[in-house]
Amino acid sequence: MKYLSLMLLAIAPFIASAQNLHADFFAGIASYQGDLQAKRYTLNMAHPAVGIGLSYDVSSRFVARAGFTYGQVEGNDKANTQAKSILIRNLNFKSNIAEFHLAMEFNLFDLSERSATPYIFGGVAGYHFNPFTNDLSGNKVLLQPLSTEGQGLSQYPDRKPYNLNQLAIPFGGGIKLSLSDNLQVAGEIGIRKLFTDYLDDVSTTYVDQATLLAAKGQKAVDLAYRGDEINPALPYPSAGAIRGGSKYKDWYYFTGLRISYRLNSSGRMGNNGGKVGCPNSVY
Repeated sequence: MKYLSLMLLAIAPFIASAQNLHADFFAGIASYQGDLQAKRYTLNMAHPAVGIGLSYDVSSRFVARAGFTYGQVEGNDKANTQAKSILIRNLNFKSNIAEFHLAMEFNLFDLSERSATPYIFGGVAGYHFNPFTNDLSGNKVLLQPLSTEGQGLSQYPDRKPYNLNQLAIPFGGGIKLSLSDNLQVAGEIGIRKLFTDYLDDVSTTYVDQATLLAAKGQKAVDLAYRGDEINPALPYPSAGAIRGGSKYKDWYYFTGLRISYRLNSSGRMGNNGGKVGCPNSVY
């Protein structure tokens, strides 16, 4: 509800010009790139994502948009074929993503004159995440409170607890089709540049086992390293051993179909609506 209120506030100045206002609906998938999924882009372990939003035709080429999108991302060392040397970690995570974004969209062509156009967009987003895993008993366990890499422990003052609410830069593009003067359908890929490496709760090095045990308990030790679930003879890694790579931040993606419907249908059809009329220029 908070995100929806923010979206309505952002669009409120344009509502008076309702003829240029569209309701947007998104359906697709969410996926991620990071320490537990090293491919630049993959549909492996993707999960459904849905979204709603509003967009406003600033001109025949520029569109302001605001939207809320919800999906889930996942990573698992067992499927991380790009990094076979660290599969022995046996780590995995999932996280629900709740995102609100504001963006500006640019259409290469004027849709009042053509039936389709490529487009690009960019903006700013705020999102909530909370990585979790399942223990050997199948119980859901939130990872951030466990300080699996020493976040928040006095022995590691440089490792602060990561914030579960953060900013991102959304950008991407797609192909938009005008089915009528009031209805558009687009296939879109939206990429999110993040400023955290802890979307997957993995970033840097292992901390001392005894220190983690004393501070956070056995569950934290068990889930900071899970190689012993594959081979019980494998020891917990020594403090300072590589657990993840902090050089690059994590990413997540939304890929799918976006449907936009004009909220105030005036009965006036453009060239693509099957009726003869003036182009829908809003200059």
